[in-house]
Amino acid sequence: MLSSRQSRPLRPVHPRGRAAAVALLTALLGALLPVTAAHAEGRTVQGGRLDWGIKSSFQSYVTGPIAQGASTLRGGAATVGGGRFRFHSAQGTYDPQSGTFRAGFSGGVRFTGHKKGGSYELDLTISRPTVKVSGGSGTLYADMVSKEKGTGKVTSTAQVPLAALDMRGINTKGGTGPIALTNLPATLTSQGAKAFAGYYTAGTALDPVSLSTDLVARPGTGKATGKAAGEASKKPAEGKGATSKGKREAGRIEDAAVDWGVRRTFREYVTGSVAQGEWKLSGGAEDGGALFRFPDGEGTYDAKKRCLTADFAGAVRFTGEHGLDLTLNKVAVEVKDGKGTLYAEVDGGDGGDGGGRGDGGVMKKAPLVTFAASAKQLRPKDGLVSLTEVPTKLTADGAKAFGGMYKAGAAMDPLSLAVAFDADATLPALPDLGSSASPAPRPKKAAPRAENAADTSPDFADSSSNAVPIGVGAGVAVLLAAAVAFGAVRKKRASRDSANMSNP
Repeated sequence: MLSSRQSRPLRPVHPRGRAAAVALLTALLGALLPVTAAHAEGRTVQGGRLDWGIKSSFQSYVTGPIAQGASTLRGGAATVGGGRFRFHSAQGTYDPQSGTFRAGFSGGVRFTGHKKGGSYELDLTISRPTVKVSGGSGTLYADMVSKEKGTGKVTSTAQVPLAALDMRGINTKGGTGPIALTNLPATLTSQGAKAFAGYYTAGTALDPVSLSTDLVARPGTGKATGKAAGEASKKPAEGKGATSKGKREAGRIEDAAVDWGVRRTFREYVTGSVAQGEWKLSGGAEDGGALFRFPDGEGTYDAKKRCLTADFAGAVRFTGEHGLDLTLNKVAVEVKDGKGTLYAEVDGGDGGDGGGRGDGGVMKKAPLVTFAASAKQLRPKDGLVSLTEVPTKLTADGAKAFGGMYKAGAAMDPLSLAVAFDADATLPALPDLGSSASPAPRPKKAAPRAENAADTSPDFADSSSNAVPIGVGAGVAVLLAAAVAFGAVRKKRASRDSANMSNP
């Protein structure tokens, strides 16, 4: 038999209390929905770089005394530091609401070793790496061409899921600016192990992966978070070679640029463990990953004799330990009788004083490298003369400029030259390395997080703001907390009213 307290119905909540609770929930929803809508729009990834050494021990094996091989860069890929490869020109998408991210990069690297006759027993190419992040997990995909160990069977597979990326502790939601993911631990997948020609088993630790990408501005914002991918150089009709009527003066160069990486091994030395240095560009020079661009060429061209002279803007300065301080400035190119020469003012080289690199000597317009330039190559096409990756050799003065690090006649990096004679001619675009987005340093001790605190994940940098607004999950938690609180108040009131009814 039920007691009188159990048999009597509970008193309904007062209408004023119900109205207040509904108002509270409505206000919370109103505060949440604008934020959710603001982050529902996807963003376009355009421009950026991915740095990855793949596996350092594999690189050492390839170039070591057993395999006696080498690595060859392709598609504009470069090297950075003491053993990382840089892939460029990111293209992809990013959803700030879900944190889903995809970025594909250009360039590749080919490893060869164990040469027998005219072929290699070890032959592996990795290109077009793509990073996908979804649901808190990440994967690196890549195009793979490999010669199977033992059998020599060649396999070519597009976008193999090569490495699993450890995304633990990284919140990829809410980014609004350049995105950076740094030193992500990577392990070889089972499909990756097969595509790697059987040199390693699934689960093998690979080198960590770092990347930085730009996001295209939303329509109407008026600005982007990085330069447009593949942005080419083009002068207006009123350029230095045009008259007031828009006609170009005969023999004048409308625009020009020369691309040269100096020497790959020199760049690796500068940023490697010995010199521990860097390079800085100034005066309009641009970094193309595997090369430096010196733009805004001015000069003259003789169409009959197929000869030209051009001076370029920009400078590059290399600094590091052991007295490394070398600046190449006032770059110029001269082509005559089928032979080209690249000159530069060298500050910090030998300068003919015998002091060696870093003694402060200056060499005025030193001929650094020479290259072949045939009359056919110098024949304009669509208003443009273009020499692409022609081999270069170091001169005697160039050897002095580098303090004897390389001998005269040594092969230096290839050179590309583009000269426009029409205002409408467009120079070739550089690889897009994006902005230099860097994640914020990790705090020594994480502060307690409130339910509505902004997420400042250090591994998913946002140069505009590290703050990530409250997400849907957190908003639902707030609503649930409010509902629970409302239910507790209602239960408390009901219990009190019930008690009052049974105990007059």
